[in-house]
This record gives sequence, C-alpha cells and structure tokens, in this order.
Amino acid sequence: MKPQVCVLRAPGTNCDIETAFAFESCGATAENLHLFRVLEKPKLLSQYQVLCIPGGFSYGDDVGAGVVFSSQLQGHLSEVIGEFLQADKLVLGICNGFQVLLKAGILPGGAANWPPEANSEPPATLTWNTNGKYTSNWVRLKVLSEQNVFLKGIDSVELPIAHAEGRLAVRDESVVSNWLDQGQIGLCYTSRDESQGAELSQPTAFLEANLNYPENPNGSVGNIAGLSDASGRVLGLMPHPERFIHATQHPRWTRLGLEGDGAGLKIFQNAVDYFAE
Repeated sequence: MKPQVCVLRAPGTNCDIETAFAFESCGATAENLHLFRVLEKPKLLSQYQVLCIPGGFSYGDDVGAGVVFSSQLQGHLSEVIGEFLQADKLVLGICNGFQVLLKAGILPGGAANWPPEANSEPPATLTWNTNGKYTSNWVRLKVLSEQNVFLKGIDSVELPIAHAEGRLAVRDESVVSNWLDQGQIGLCYTSRDESQGAELSQPTAFLEANLNYPENPNGSVGNIAGLSDASGRVLGLMPHPERFIHATQHPRWTRLGLEGDGAGLKIFQNAVDYFAE
C-alpha cells in the first residue's frame, strides 16, 4: 500500500500544495489537512505514516515564527503527537515546519523527550537572521547525519532558502557537541568551493568553518541547516526541498546541464521508500 502522508497546514501556511505534490510524485498518497480539523478530531493523525509540517508563515509569525502552531502541538495534541513519535513513523518539518518542531520540543529530543517538561529551558531555538531581514537564496548543503531516513544516500545538495528567522542559536556550546555525538546534525551550510568544505572528511570541519553570508545565509551556529532526532525518523530543515523536484527549477540548470528530477526530490523519495523496505 502507498504510505499515507499528512501535510499539516495552519492559517498562513503557503507551501502545502507543493509539498504534497512532491510526496505524491514519489508514490505516496498525500492529504493537505488543516490543523483545525485535527484539533477537532486528534485521532485523525493515527491513519498516516508520515507527518509533514510545510513552510509558510503560520499564524502570520505574529508572536514569532512557529510559536502559535507549536503551542497547539504541545497542548491540545500532545497525546497523539506522542503516539505518532513512538510508532515507526516519520516526521518532516520544512522551514516554518522546522521552527514548529523545534519550538514544540519535537526536535531535538524526538520521542525520548516528549512531552517536554513544563518551564524547561529549550536547548536551542530558531531566531532572526543576522542580517535582520527576510532572505531568499540558493545554498549548498552537506549531509552529516548517516542515520536520518530522509537524508539516506545524499552527500551534498543545493536547495533554496526563504526565511527571516532561520538562525539556529543554542543554549551553550555543549549542545552542538552532543548533537554531533548522537548523529543529530542533519545538514550544514557549506562553501560552494568544494576545496573549502565539501571534500573534507571530518564533520567538525563543516561545523567549524568560518562561513558568512551567503554561504551561511542566517548566521546559524555551526553552520547548521537541519536537525535530526536520535532515532533518525524526524528531520527539520530550513531549506525547501519541495522547490527543487524538477531539474529546471534550479537557476543554473542550463549551464549545469541538469535534467530530470531535482535533487530535493530524493528527500521525499527516501520517506516513501522507508515503508517499502
């Protein structure tokens, strides 16, 4: 059977249609489901194998990117989210969806730390870009997590970003070290010059590289662009893979001679293939 994907949208979400299309292009059945429907009937989530929170500006980012959406997951939907995380299922958060997962506490801890303790200090957050403004660009990324389902078989990739609050900030330096030890750093921004990053073999080289805009477009600590939970079944990332599912979506596709699928499609294909194995 085709895996069932819930693309969970809220007021302000604007990437749900493209995200559902990406999953369906890989053989899944995807449904755009409004958060209000799930709030009315939380058990709806149990019929899906993949939960994806797509990009956009949920609730207009009025009190911070992803804050209102995340409070719904932490509060009204805490029980069903816990059941989903405990099951052999997958969770993906893209851009605003990553912000939601992080601020809800689904990342970085996953099922092991759900629900988060009341009034506990989160280890990390996503906040304003260092340039203080919305930024749209293409970035090169290096995959560091060997265990994340969505990133299987990907070494490096170029994807577009489009956000104002994408800078990952941590409580203290030990947080990044712990993530690295547990294989939770999914993606890092890296230099377009392969000799200055993408060919280096040690993960710490990517984390310690002194990258500025535009290579690191938001100033994230350790150049981190995406996080995994320890199980490898949850991924949050700031770049938009759903915007590069066809080669012709790349701004230099003619110069690079690209054709066929875009590199971002592999992330969705990995999720679908997980349930075929």
